[in-house]
Amino acid sequence: MKEKSRLTEFDLIKHYFAIQVDQNKGVVLGIGDDCAILDIPLGYQLAVTTDTLVADVHFFDDVDPYLLGYKSLAVNLSDLAAMGAEPKWFSLAITLPDVDLAWLSKYTQGLFDLAKQHNVSLVGGDTTKGPLSITISAKGIVKSGRFLTRSGALEGDLIVVSGNIGDGAIGLALKRKQIKLPLPLSFIESLQKTEPRCKLGLLLTNKKHKASSCLDISDGLIQDLMHILTNSNCGASINIDQLPLSAPHQAMLALDKIAALDSAKYALFGGDDYELLFTISKENFEHLTSLNTDTQLTVIGEITTSKRAKVIFESEQNNEIAQLLNKNRHQAGWDHFAI
Repeated sequence: MKEKSRLTEFDLIKHYFAIQVDQNKGVVLGIGDDCAILDIPLGYQLAVTTDTLVADVHFFDDVDPYLLGYKSLAVNLSDLAAMGAEPKWFSLAITLPDVDLAWLSKYTQGLFDLAKQHNVSLVGGDTTKGPLSITISAKGIVKSGRFLTRSGALEGDLIVVSGNIGDGAIGLALKRKQIKLPLPLSFIESLQKTEPRCKLGLLLTNKKHKASSCLDISDGLIQDLMHILTNSNCGASINIDQLPLSAPHQAMLALDKIAALDSAKYALFGGDDYELLFTISKENFEHLTSLNTDTQLTVIGEITTSKRAKVIFESEQNNEIAQLLNKNRHQAGWDHFAI
């Protein structure tokens, strides 16, 4: 039986959300007043992002509250990373159907564990009663004029992705019982836990290894790449042989538990990867790979001269799959209003 409580809204804030110690300088006034007051260093600009997670839309009822707390902040930090911003503060608006003390304890532990990793402070928010939903607004700072955008990709730029892609989409298919696999847990964990690439985002703002464009992969690699192509007025060629797949993903391919075409679709059109997808000149990429980025970087293609936002799939080993993908290149990624 769930442990419920008669705690008031202000008790909740005091016991679960105001217990952290401010992680960084810049918080003049945090939780306890009508607004937070924050100092922004001279020569920096403020980056702000907001994400909402809704029960039965963004997460399943049986999700571990620790992982939910972790991910609800992680998806916001991923947006800051995509802009090259250093995360500093966040606010939280959470709607709860009831006060479940055990659930709240685990949720806030996951939330603050990730906040501590990235030196981020909770500075305010709101609590209310209703169907479970979580809205976080994260704030970061970036040196003036050095932020990354979705525009700026140039002909000849490399298309690079961090980490592995596709596991989140496989995890979602498993949770929806659309597929069965002998080793499902690693994929479900990939769906439920996100690691924001904050260090990489900061590196991509440096002039010696600056990205020409950048975003994070939340709605599917191709759908998100199309944002770059549209804003940069260019096309792209993607080599499907180079897609970075995790060891469990490759194992399922080798065992024929996942078909090669389905694997490519999960990697290209699935969502919930939250890896950084960026374009960068070959010279800058050489400088970048000489550094310790703390994450795998894979070149998956190149920006082309096409003035249309169009992706061409290529392959040396899987030409039949490349042809099938080219015939169906307009498959949609995630769209809230298309369901």
